[in-house]
Amino acid sequence: MRKVLVIHGPNLNLLGEREPGIYGSTTLEEINKSLQEQASKSDVELKVFQSNHEGELVEAIQNARHWADVIIINPAAYTHTSVAIRDALSAISIPAIEVHLSNIHARENFRQASYISPVAVGQVSGFGKNSYLLALQAAVLLPLKK
Repeated sequence: MRKVLVIHGPNLNLLGEREPGIYGSTTLEEINKSLQEQASKSDVELKVFQSNHEGELVEAIQNARHWADVIIINPAAYTHTSVAIRDALSAISIPAIEVHLSNIHARENFRQASYISPVAVGQVSGFGKNSYLLALQAAVLLPLKK
């Protein structure tokens, strides 16, 4: 059974009410429910974590090294600012898939740069909640180092 940790960054707890024109009307709870449903069909043990605090996200990444096979992470605004999250991902030997609801490459210039992409095995962006579901499919198919 593959073990996948999904990490949601800052402000994602407000999905469904926060800028629905950009992020859609789907709530974080609905995304998590869809992920759990897909995980149960794919023989995946799924854990989900959300925080608005950079240090808590770093600690979740570090703690994942004892459990997870793959990390799916939407660092949200920290994508463009957090060397700490980047360094935590590069410090552990777990593949990470970067996820974004919106297409960050079609948005403001500052959102187009990612500190996370260079240490991730891939990125899925621009497909709303389906970005997460596509990342979970990739996590299932990803060859793991053991």
